[in-house]
Amino acid sequence: MILTARYVLPISGPHIEHGAVLVRGTRIAEVGTLDELRARHPGEEVRDFGQSALMPGFVDCHTHMEFTVFRGLVTDSPYTQWKMRLLALQERLDVADWEDSARLGALEAVRSGITTVADITPSGASARAAAEAGLRGVVYREVATMRKRDVPDVLARASEDIAAWNEIDSRGLLTIGIAPHSPYACHPELFGRVAEKATAEGLKVATHLAGSRDEYDFVKYGSSAIATDFEDKTSWTEAGWLPTGVSPVRYLLNWGFFDAPEILAVHCVQVDDDDIAILAQCGVSVAYCARCNARLAMGVAPLREFTRNRLMLGLGTDSPASSPTMDFFDEMRFGLMLQRAVSGEPGFFTARTFMRLATVWGARALGLGEQVGTLEEGKEADIIAVDLSRSHQVPTEDPYAALVHTSHQDNVLMTMVAGKMLYDAGAWTTLDPAALLARAVPIRAKLRG
Repeated sequence: MILTARYVLPISGPHIEHGAVLVRGTRIAEVGTLDELRARHPGEEVRDFGQSALMPGFVDCHTHMEFTVFRGLVTDSPYTQWKMRLLALQERLDVADWEDSARLGALEAVRSGITTVADITPSGASARAAAEAGLRGVVYREVATMRKRDVPDVLARASEDIAAWNEIDSRGLLTIGIAPHSPYACHPELFGRVAEKATAEGLKVATHLAGSRDEYDFVKYGSSAIATDFEDKTSWTEAGWLPTGVSPVRYLLNWGFFDAPEILAVHCVQVDDDDIAILAQCGVSVAYCARCNARLAMGVAPLREFTRNRLMLGLGTDSPASSPTMDFFDEMRFGLMLQRAVSGEPGFFTARTFMRLATVWGARALGLGEQVGTLEEGKEADIIAVDLSRSHQVPTEDPYAALVHTSHQDNVLMTMVAGKMLYDAGAWTTLDPAALLARAVPIRAKLRG
């Protein structure tokens, strides 16, 4: 099938006006102008998306789809207060609730043009939802304990789940990794053991790191709200926690965590130049979650310094519990404007740069750059079409600027993963939106309870 639109954005090169993409099976066979592809393939079916842009699907480098039903429940609270209230509410849900919540997140991801997710989950609900929806992704099995004696059991259970989750997806679109939650929720030995396990088994790794001032002060000084509010939840006092005198990044370095391959560090807002140098030297990728970080008063990631140090970067929506939507256009737009506001002219990023962050750079950050992130011959056919014909978008001079500054998730016309359309012309092909939205009502009632 030939897909065509007013603009084709390969990302790896200049955009093509009146461009087209030939899809064969699960892969992209050719990219060029519509006239060129029609001439070479006169009998091929053509799908014309009109005044729109065809581009690679978005790569969401950090999310928790199973928290979708918590959307809007805990608002106007800084990070530690928000986290404590969320932990209390979580206890009200059963296994079926978590599964349906994750499906609801997958539904929104597909609608938003997200084709690859990097999801951290302790339950596996996100892995099952992603597989049902037909999404590509890296799903990290979350591990956490502050008790040294529990580390072997925690890792043993994680190993069992990783083996089971690897059987979930028959299309081979999911990769299963492992994720120690954060420095304030994991005994240091857990970080070291995860690094050893990941190195031995070739697992991708993720962790929440340097995400708030409370976390920074807890690790370095042994103080902050985390030191009091999280005591019962994490058993850190039983673990004999002592102030380390170093930053969270340096703390994980000291315990050998960065020896693991393919590490994704989420947030990294409370970092200095030395921390950034460590992340760069260790080849750590960073997920930039601008809306979540701002909404929970966590801080602002120093994106200019990250790029100067050549860190691999991607964008993440985080969970709908911490960001209001999984709208990737909102994530790009807010993340771009925030960087311009705090950095001034020296930190001026362009719309085209943020399109790279949302696609190819995010794919590289997850170790998937050879498969997705650009529209090129041989790449997986993970493609979206975005309408640019609305009154707030016309006339369009620069498609990159129009996508970043004027578009939103409702402008997505089509979402395709590995050559299969998951959303097309207002209809989902793999999920039942009516059933999922109806199921969300009683779950939400439980949470309000």
